[in-house]
Parts: sequence; structure tokens; C-alpha cells
Amino acid sequence: MVNDSHFGGFTLLGFQGQPQLEMIISGVVFLFYTIALMGNMAIVLLSFLDDHLQTPMYFFLRNLAILDLCYTTNIVPQMLANIWGKDKRITFGGCVLQLFIDMVLCSVECILLAVMSYDRFNAVCKPLHYMTIMNPQLCRTLVAMTWGVGVTNCMILSPYAMSLPRCGNHHLDHFFCEMSAMIKIACVDTTAMEETTFAMCLIIVLVPLLLILVSYGFIAVAVLKIKSAAGRQKAFGTCSSHLIVVSIFYGTVIYMYIQPGNSPSQDEGKLLSIFYSIVTPSLNPLIYTLRNKEFKGAMKRLIGKEKRSLETTGQ
Repeated sequence: MVNDSHFGGFTLLGFQGQPQLEMIISGVVFLFYTIALMGNMAIVLLSFLDDHLQTPMYFFLRNLAILDLCYTTNIVPQMLANIWGKDKRITFGGCVLQLFIDMVLCSVECILLAVMSYDRFNAVCKPLHYMTIMNPQLCRTLVAMTWGVGVTNCMILSPYAMSLPRCGNHHLDHFFCEMSAMIKIACVDTTAMEETTFAMCLIIVLVPLLLILVSYGFIAVAVLKIKSAAGRQKAFGTCSSHLIVVSIFYGTVIYMYIQPGNSPSQDEGKLLSIFYSIVTPSLNPLIYTLRNKEFKGAMKRLIGKEKRSLETTGQ
């Protein structure tokens, strides 16, 4: 066995031998990537520009939008270049960077969704003390904590995966450098690596999910105590979007990674990876904004300002 970690790169196979399927997938990916860019950039810009959106909820939503922008951009350009071009290779350094960013951002999103559920818990269950509890310093600390945990998780797993001996095998059966694909091409017993990955996934995925479920348990009790139908509807409206995002993201990640002895097939794994890393980030802004009156109001105010500015300039 030769430890060939310093080989010049890897070949990303994708759906090799099925060019028509690859072109269909590339078209779908390009569409969702465009939606993700436009939607998440709109959230970032509006949350900065509109004074009505300077609240903890939109602070966390802005961070989620930035996270999703980085998440999709880390994967899609390289993926489309490989599908549309003849060269399917990625450099070793590029693969390391892609794997590192993918693992960090996936971990951060898991924990950030839990932080956002804590924010919704305080908004619904402790409305009078909400702004005191969710002060700017606490919000920044919580976001910094999510990034700290994400980077720590990646620093444990990524070097281990990249240093596995591959005995000359540089063909990754995937669209991008993903952890399970890296483990599969190793030419040694990877049981310890797989068990470590599974244990870290349990911690990073299930602990935040448990916190989310507990938060929404308290929220459900608080909502049921609200006497007015309008009040219950408003409380439900502030939480339903987040619940939809949580269900889509966690459902896919759990099915993908937390199935000991019953992991999805390689082709199924590729499609699931595309779903949670590309499709989900494009759905997030649609889910949050289409049901949000404050965001729609901010959009109208911004458009109104632009119209007035153009009219003034024209005069």
C-alpha cells in the first residue's frame, strides 16, 4: 500500500456512462442554484437595508442565507464544469477545500437551525423579555459557537479521511468531494473511520434536532394557551416556515448519514447529496419569504424608494 495523499487530484465520476441523465441533473442544479443565489442575496441585502428587519430573527436568517450561498457555491460551479466539460478532474487541494467547506457548513447549518428554534421559543413563550434575552451580544455569541463546533467537527474528520491510503485509486464516484465517497475509495479497513463519522453525525445532527423538538414542544403548549384565533395564527406563522426548513434538511441528512447497516445506494446517495446541499438552500429563502409579511413589506418599501429615487433623478 502506498499513501498517495499528494497525488495531483481526483476524477469525479458523477453518473459516468449516462450523459443524458447528467445533462438533466445539470439543468435542474443550475436552475436551483440561480434561485438560491437570488433568494439568499435578497434576504441578506434586505435584512441589512431595512430598519424593520433589524431583529434577532432576521439576524439568524441572514446568517442562514450567507451560509446557504457559500454552501451551494462551494459545490455547483465545479460540478457544472465537470458535467459540461471533458475534464472531470479536481486538484487534490481543491478537493481538500471542497470537503472541508462542505463539512463545516453542513455542521454549522445543523446547529444554526437549533439556535433559530431557541430564538422562536423566546419570541413565543417569553414575548415581554424577548429583546432582553436575545440581545445582540448573545446572538453573535450563538452564531460564533455554531461556527466553532462546525470547524472542530471538520478538523476531526477531514484530515483522517484525506489521509486514508487509496493505492492509486483516484476515481470518486460522486459529483463533488464528499466524505462517504472519500472513505469508499480507501484500500484499508475503514470501520474505525466509519464509526467515528457516524458518532460525530449523531452528535452534530441528533443533539440539535432534540433541542429543536424540545423548543417546539414548549412553543406548542404556549400557542394552545393563546385564547384568540388571531394570536394563535400569528404565533404559528412565525414558526411554521422554520419547521418546514428543519423537516426538509434534517430528514434528508438523517436518511443520508444516520442509517447504520442500511445506508442508501451510491446513486441514491449522490441524488440525496444534491438535494440537501443545492435544492434545500434554494428552497429556504422561498419558504421564509413567501409566508412572511414583514419581508414582503420590506421588499415593497425598497422598491418604492427606488421608484422615488428614479423619479427624482428624472426630474
